[in-house]
Parts: sequence; C-alpha cells; structure tokens
Amino acid sequence: MRGGSAAVCVLLAVVSCQRESEPAQDAATGARDGGAAAPSAGPGGVAGEALGLLQAGQLDEALARLDASTGDPEQLALLGAVWAKKAAAAPLPTPQAPPSPASRRATPAAAPEFKPEELTALGFVERALQAQPGHGLASMVLAELLAPHAARRFDLEKAALARKRRGKALDAAQPGDPDYSIQRVFGAFRDAVLGQPAAREPVDRMFEFALRVERLEDAQWALDQLILRERESPDPLVRYGDFLRDRKKEPHKAIERYREALIWKPDAEPILERIADIYISDGMAAFGKQQWAVTEARLKEAKKYVKNPNSPQGLKIRDYESRLASIRRAR
Repeated sequence: MRGGSAAVCVLLAVVSCQRESEPAQDAATGARDGGAAAPSAGPGGVAGEALGLLQAGQLDEALARLDASTGDPEQLALLGAVWAKKAAAAPLPTPQAPPSPASRRATPAAAPEFKPEELTALGFVERALQAQPGHGLASMVLAELLAPHAARRFDLEKAALARKRRGKALDAAQPGDPDYSIQRVFGAFRDAVLGQPAAREPVDRMFEFALRVERLEDAQWALDQLILRERESPDPLVRYGDFLRDRKKEPHKAIERYREALIWKPDAEPILERIADIYISDGMAAFGKQQWAVTEARLKEAKKYVKNPNSPQGLKIRDYESRLASIRRAR
C-alpha cells in the first residue's frame, strides 16, 4: 500500500461525523419499521464503544468489542476502519523468496500489491456493503484503501504509454488481487459522498483523488456536492472558480462562481482580484491581437473589481490604457 496516515485521519473524521448523525437516522428507521433500532447503532452500543477505542488508538481493544458474526454492517464497516488503520502502520509487503536454487535468468518476483492488513480490511467492508449497499462509512473505507493503488496504477499506465515506442509494456496486475480500478474507486467515493450528506471529508477526498488521476468531470461533481453542503459560504464557490480557471481552462465560467461568492462576501479582495486578473489577461491577449475595442472593454470591466488604482493590477490597467491612447493619437 502506498497510502498513509492522512487517509486514516480522514476515515476517523468520517466515522465521527457519521456517529453524530446516526441517532436521528436510527430513530427514523425504528419508527418506519415499527420497532427499536439495533442496540449496536446507538451511541452507547457496541459500535459506539468500538468507535471510541478506535479514535483513542486502541485498535486491538476495538477489535475485541466488534463481532463480525452478527452481520451488522455498522460493525463490519468499523472492523474495516480498524484494519485500515492497522494497515497504515504496517510495513510494505515484500516479494516471496525465489525457489532454491534460483535460475540466474529468472525474473525477480514482484512484491504483493496489497498488505495482508489491507486485504482483511477489504474483506470486512465488502461484507458490510453486501449487507447494506451504499453504506457511507464502508464505502469511504473501501475508497481510501483502494485509491493509493489505483493512483499508482494510473502513474504506471501513463509512464508505459509515454515509453510505448520503446516497446516496454506495463506489467499485468497480479492475479487474485482485488479490483482497484479507478472506476471502482470513484463508485465507492460517490457512495460515500451520497451516504453521508452532512460530511465534507468524503467530498474533499474524492475531489483530491479526481485531480490526482486527471478525472475533471468527477472532480466537478464533487465540487457540486460541496456547494450543496455549504450553501451560504463563499469558500466552496471560490474553490470551484479556481478549478474552472486553472484545471478546466474556463475563466469566464470561473467568473460566474466568483461573482456568486461575492454575494456572501462582497468586499473580499482575493475574490475581486481573481475576477480582475481574468479580465486583465483577456485585455492583454486582445491587445496582442490588435483588437483595440475588445482590449478597452476588458480593461473597463477589470477596473470594476480593482479597489486600489495604485495596486499592481491598477497599474497594469493604467499601462494598457496609456498604450491604447498612444495608438489612437497616432492614427
């Protein structure tokens, strides 16, 4: 596994968020089914006790409290989370020893892709998802376990494509490995996001992974979900605008998001500067093409967002306005 403790911290945050939101969900489930919720689902149940132990780093104690034989998806998901944390601290797998005597021409065995602890964690979360498809925590654990492997495979495929002319192909995945395709990871992330409508961590992690493997449409979907979670904050809108500007190369769509952010924070200079920069860049590009009217219109628009005429942006606008004036006088 090429993951790390950061993913485990995310999982713990997701678990906490899920547990805080569950009493209301359990009450609703009990009312709908005409009975009480399962004891392990409440904050004082087995799952709640195991969660506290997991957050305290008492992994073996948490495992002792959880019982996989119940088939309870909550306990199975937490078992997966505990083993995922164990996997983060476990050493990388090593290749099996070659048969003796080994041939000099024998190809060295590759190290296993997955740690034993990861495979154990995957077994528990897959059982949890069989019992309750789309379970938020189980989906998140699954995504976090598989994402580092999928990202590594993405890098190897990209490198193999770059050296294709030299005839060196990418080694095949090892037989018996779990499916860690990018498609499966995104499916798990989507289930985690939709299964935990109050949590931000699954959205952030999906967005980061989407950028990592250059899947911009999935990244944009994550940002749409983030805005639904934080409707009255400028920050997700600014983040969305930055994504449109820098990743999708759609600066004028980015302006729309920045303007939405200004509704919540009208005088935020960083947002105003972003919009001004786009218009100034447009004006400079038009100037280089000798499109004088377009240059003038873009600079005029940029000035609306520049508070200080003596700022670097203000001085740049003044410079190009001076150039336009010189051209007019020369005609």
